[in-house]
Amino acid sequence: MKKFGPPHDFKPITLDEFKSHYKPPRNTYKEVIEKTGRLAKAAVWITEHVGTMGFFLLIFFWTVIWLGWNLLAPTQLQFDPPMGFVLWLFISNLIQLLLMPLIMLGQNIQGQHAEHRAEYDLEVNVKAEHEIETILYHLEYQNSILVAMLEKQGINLDEVLHKKKD
Repeated sequence: MKKFGPPHDFKPITLDEFKSHYKPPRNTYKEVIEKTGRLAKAAVWITEHVGTMGFFLLIFFWTVIWLGWNLLAPTQLQFDPPMGFVLWLFISNLIQLLLMPLIMLGQNIQGQHAEHRAEYDLEVNVKAEHEIETILYHLEYQNSILVAMLEKQGINLDEVLHKKKD
């Protein structure tokens, strides 16, 4: 007859012993936010809001209104000479030059948060693997106890299994 499960001297750990090895779940977002300074938080906020359709539409309509006014309004009401649009180009470049490093900084901070979250996900996966392994050991141990009980009663496991199939 086949022997199932771990050796008879195997004793699985208890649930309390198992829980004592692991830390409670952490909130990685909260951990990263607590370590982030006010300027970095502002950079993340700007990054999140500049990268939206709303901001795109704001810039688009601002450009359409600015260029439209300076092309179509009477000459005495135009404040940025048409075809040169020097003031519009200056303001647009200023916005780009100021937002570019802020967005890069915000993306770096978001990347750090993503790395922190990935490390925590790995910890959770390793913990889950250990939990599954412990459960499998418990199942094997229970199976070996059941097989031992059958043997003690003089019942052949192979015969029981073959009768069930028929």
